[in-house]
Amino acid sequence: MDTEEKNSLLRLRGIIKRFYIGQPNELQILNGIDMDVTRGEFVSIVGASGSGKTTLMNVIGLLDRPTFGKYFIDGLDIDLANDTELSFVRNQKIGFVFQTYNLVPKTNAIKNVELPMLYAGVPRKERTEKAEMLLEMVGMADRMKHMPEELSGGQKQRVAIARSLANDPAIILADEPTGALDSKTGRIVMDLFHKLNQEGKTILLITHSHELAEETQRIISISDGSITGERVVERPPLAKEGEACS
Repeated sequence: MDTEEKNSLLRLRGIIKRFYIGQPNELQILNGIDMDVTRGEFVSIVGASGSGKTTLMNVIGLLDRPTFGKYFIDGLDIDLANDTELSFVRNQKIGFVFQTYNLVPKTNAIKNVELPMLYAGVPRKERTEKAEMLLEMVGMADRMKHMPEELSGGQKQRVAIARSLANDPAIILADEPTGALDSKTGRIVMDLFHKLNQEGKTILLITHSHELAEETQRIISISDGSITGERVVERPPLAKEGEACS
């Protein structure tokens, strides 16, 4: 294994995804995707509605299998894993943050954050302590016992981010995480992602917003099921202490 492959957290080669296989309406959505995400990166996949980015996210997030191609996550060849093993890997390796939050409506904030740890078999005391710590980290310490209906959109998303970190995943997969939020609240959520990335967490952002994509370290553009471009985002040097940032 070469150094590049060793440092690659996600490695996709020739990923093709088809639906309705063998039927007259057979549809190919992904057309041979090659992609790598390195540990510690903050990468965006940007594309318009219908570009294939949601299908790609489902493959990356192990919510669906590719029709053809090879996919490795943290060194694991998913071709060699059965559905039970994939469910375990999904729970342990990937933290999901969705546009619609996906919180359990009849469960309070702390119990929502505990859920991935419950599925992983973490003892009650340990998972409660960790859930409290994570909610405090995202600024929701005073809302731990609130039900989702008692929270604003931004508060729900912060609970969702805390939940995504519950099992210390290898990567956070964020699908349009600010799409349902106003600009001010979306800014808070993006700042939280930047903080997590600075602390070493790998983040993959799926978005239609080129403005948000420009905040990441590398932009992968997708259109009609194919990668159409990839570039590293150039950033100005950080201002020295005491200097204002323009």
